[in-house]
This record gives sequence, C-alpha cells and structure tokens, in this order.
Amino acid sequence: MEALNEIVPVKMEQFLPAVIQFKMDGCRLVQICASRLPGQYELSYSFAKACDMWTLRLTVGEDEPVSSITQVYPCAFLQENEVAELFGVKIENISQDYKHKLYRIDREAPFKEKG
Repeated sequence: MEALNEIVPVKMEQFLPAVIQFKMDGCRLVQICASRLPGQYELSYSFAKACDMWTLRLTVGEDEPVSSITQVYPCAFLQENEVAELFGVKIENISQDYKHKLYRIDREAPFKEKG
C-alpha cells in the first residue's frame, strides 16, 4: 500500500481546529515552512502518522497574525520563531518566544520581500 502525501489548503478559521484534530488523531508535527508570495505568505505545516503525511497550506496577508500551535504541539516553538524571525510572519503567543533573537543576523526578516 502506497503512503499518503496530501496538501490540504485551509482558511484561517479552519487552521487551529485542523491542527487540534491532527493531535487528537495521534499525528506528529514534521515541519513548518514559510514562503513568500506577493504581499503575503504561504505557510505549510506538515503532520504525519506512520508513513502518511498531510500538509496544511495556509495563505496569510503580510500583516495578518497567525496563532501559534505551541499550545497543541510544544515542539513547534523553534520552527515558529524561525518563521517569525527570518520571514517576518506575525505569529502570536509562541510558548517560548525568542523575540527575534533566535539567530544572529545582520538585518531584520532577511527573507521578507523589501519594497
């Protein structure tokens, strides 16, 4: 049987309920990734159980806040700090917020598009 690998586009109001459902289903957090789109971000949160993987794909405006998932997956704090610091994504309520001090970098949000 072939492993499942599915990308699931979600809206903001579906995001946290979907994350909670993955936790309740026994899935582990695999990765959080950010990429730039013109004036917005595409965030990918991947979850796996056995050999199956689902990636929640959330598109948010450049200044739109995103709720942290650290209350559900405490291990997400490093990846969320990284996305906030390198891309400038506004992630709210990270359980261990490094406040843009995770990396030693020369400029703020180096992967954020400068206009």
